[in-house]
Amino acid sequence: MTLRFYDTASAEVRDFVPLEAGKASVYYCGATVQGMPHVGHVRSAIAFDQLTRWLEYRGLRVTVVRNVTDIDDKILAKSAQSFGPDWAEEPTAKAEEEWWALAYRYEQEFEQAYDVLGVSRPTYEPRATGHIPEMHALIQRLIDRGHAYPALDDSGDVYFDIRSWSKYGSLTRQNIDDMQGAADVEPQFSNRKRDPRDFALWKGYKDGSRRRRAGFRRGEPAGRVGILNAPPWLRSTWASSSTSTAADWTSASRTTRTRWHNRRLRATSSPTSGCTTAWSRMRAKRCPSRWATP
Repeated sequence: MTLRFYDTASAEVRDFVPLEAGKASVYYCGATVQGMPHVGHVRSAIAFDQLTRWLEYRGLRVTVVRNVTDIDDKILAKSAQSFGPDWAEEPTAKAEEEWWALAYRYEQEFEQAYDVLGVSRPTYEPRATGHIPEMHALIQRLIDRGHAYPALDDSGDVYFDIRSWSKYGSLTRQNIDDMQGAADVEPQFSNRKRDPRDFALWKGYKDGSRRRRAGFRRGEPAGRVGILNAPPWLRSTWASSSTSTAADWTSASRTTRTRWHNRRLRATSSPTSGCTTAWSRMRAKRCPSRWATP
């Protein structure tokens, strides 16, 4: 029996054909480990575990990547709160807990939930903090090719220039001129961007904050790290098991496919030649083979 997915890009039902014969590769967003797991988190894991098991049953050798976002604004905010007088307002909080300790503690909670539900361990489970150099390199390539720029106020932030890529919004069939500005379009950010819809790739270190200090630009990856950082992980992990730089599946929920995955698609297609065969929210959106943006 052939596995078939609905392709929203072409509005057709397509047969699944692996990028490499006898192999399949799956990437799906893991947890941003800033709190306890809930049913929405584990639903994704269960769904893609079922997919993986079916592919293996059909004789394919499956490589699965599920990332762990262990550096994020919410993680930093909760850590900062634990050093204040109101830390006990969070039921699972601990006093004076550094961001990395908080992230690791919740990561273990997720692993326990996956094990209880019988979800198979992925082939690779990279942490965001383990791939900061790759993020730096990708952002620098975007800057060098005119797709990203340092914030106009010298804050250390880096933004993606959405006008630099004509395929912006293609994943969800949206016109750039009909879209609203990014969530951080507030008076204090108005002097940082060329366009209100440009989105942050990197957030610069702020004096007095508990943000991570890292080379290239001190600071942290912006937003949900999966937007930008999953594809470098995919390229590095696929390289150890496959000659392909693309994944057969990348997951997206109904909500994140509009914001996060549109952004990830344009941020990673701009400097690279690889793409994803199917963007899935239990349906799939198929990329043209090997998108390459000059």
